[in-house]
Formats: sequence, structure tokens, C-alpha cells
Amino acid sequence: MTRHLIATVLVAALALGIGSAAGHGAGLAGAAIASLTALASLAGFRLLSPSASKPLQRALLVFVVVFLLRLVLVALGLIHVSRAGESVVAFVVAFFVPYFAFAAIEGSYVHALGRSPGRTA
Repeated sequence: MTRHLIATVLVAALALGIGSAAGHGAGLAGAAIASLTALASLAGFRLLSPSASKPLQRALLVFVVVFLLRLVLVALGLIHVSRAGESVVAFVVAFFVPYFAFAAIEGSYVHALGRSPGRTA
């Protein structure tokens, strides 16, 4: 879990840094939504995995729930950005570029969880 958390924090810091440096509120909002949901996903993995008799199924449940949360937050973010007159393209790029990195990290965690019995370090 530690290496996945470190990778997530590094990608989140990079995404938020680029989003804020770009000068677009929309870019920062997209990066923030992607980063916060990635951290929430890892927190969910951490909370449910230790007590689970079937940690892989619990991790997949967290993965699905956070994915659905992301769908809702992206829709709300797009509505907010378009109403504020900001760049929708900046929001979409700032969300989806780090999202793919976060999805790879989360997938790596779930894959590692399936390979090892019990709680991972």
C-alpha cells in the first residue's frame, strides 16, 4: 500500500501543480477532483482490506463505488465550469490525464492484492 500511496501523492501533487500553474480555474478543478477521488479510493482500499475475508472483492467494490463517484463529480464539474464561462477543455484534460495515471495505480494495487494473501504492506 505504501508505494501505491506515494505514487498517488506524487501524481496528485504534479497534477495540482500543473493545474494551478496553467492559470485556469477549470484546470485546477479537474486536477483536484481527480486527485481527491484517487486518495479517497486508496483510503477505501485501506479501510476495507484489512478486515475482509475476501480482500480482492472488497477492493473491486471500492473501485466501482469511486468510479461512480467520479462520474457524478465530473458531471457536476462540467456544469460548474460551463456556467462560470471557463474552459471545458482545460477541465477535461486536467481531469482525465491524471485519472489514467491514478487508474493504473489503483489497478496495480488491486492486482497486487489478488496475488498476495491477506493485507499488503
